[in-house]
Amino acid sequence: MKIAKDIYRRTYLCVICARKGSKGLINKNIKRLNGIPLVEHTIRQACKSKLFKKIVVSTNSNKIINISKKYGNKCLFKRPKYLSRDNTAKIPVIIHALKSAEKYYKTKFDIIVDLDVTAPLRKIIDIKKALKKFKRNNSDVLFSVCESKKNPYFNMVEKTRNKIKLLKTTSKKILYRQAAPKVYDINASIYIWKREVLLKKKTLYTKKTSIYLMPPERSFDIDTNFDWKLVKFLLKK
Repeated sequence: MKIAKDIYRRTYLCVICARKGSKGLINKNIKRLNGIPLVEHTIRQACKSKLFKKIVVSTNSNKIINISKKYGNKCLFKRPKYLSRDNTAKIPVIIHALKSAEKYYKTKFDIIVDLDVTAPLRKIIDIKKALKKFKRNNSDVLFSVCESKKNPYFNMVEKTRNKIKLLKTTSKKILYRQAAPKVYDINASIYIWKREVLLKKKTLYTKKTSIYLMPPERSFDIDTNFDWKLVKFLLKK
């Protein structure tokens, strides 16, 4: 496919982060969704895309390591305990995986793509188009989004000192949602960084951050049992 060939000229690393345990939905990364563990949906997508020089899995779970081995993954990182806590931020985990992969393969990767395990409704074409946009815009960072149903300029409020007010305001009074500035939800599906930006800035937000818009029907992030039931239903359609 032309998109894949154009993108593959550079060295891309795919990182898949999947630790054991979960508070919202117990052991969700190894819970079977339509017959296979949740983590396996993302590993399959990464392999079938044929975009990546290497695919690595960062985990603290022996079960996830065994699942990954079925796909020929040689670079599997037993994540250290300090990066396996409930409150661990994701970017340090991705940086650890990148540095470990570069040491293991004795090479540097130009672009790092993180595919979130909890977004199995993402399609391979989404990964390809996101990478194409990243390259076309010469972005530092790109992440996937969907249009938000709620808008801080219209129907989102906060309570401050017992006073209820709109989250954001403008000089113009907004009377209906369509007139409000367009906002997006980060749908926790695809994240892309240039190597030096990930290592030095450790953020999603730079002057050259881009977004890739996905439809709402492919933008479910599994956090709860209700999310699980919705995704399971949509995968069967």
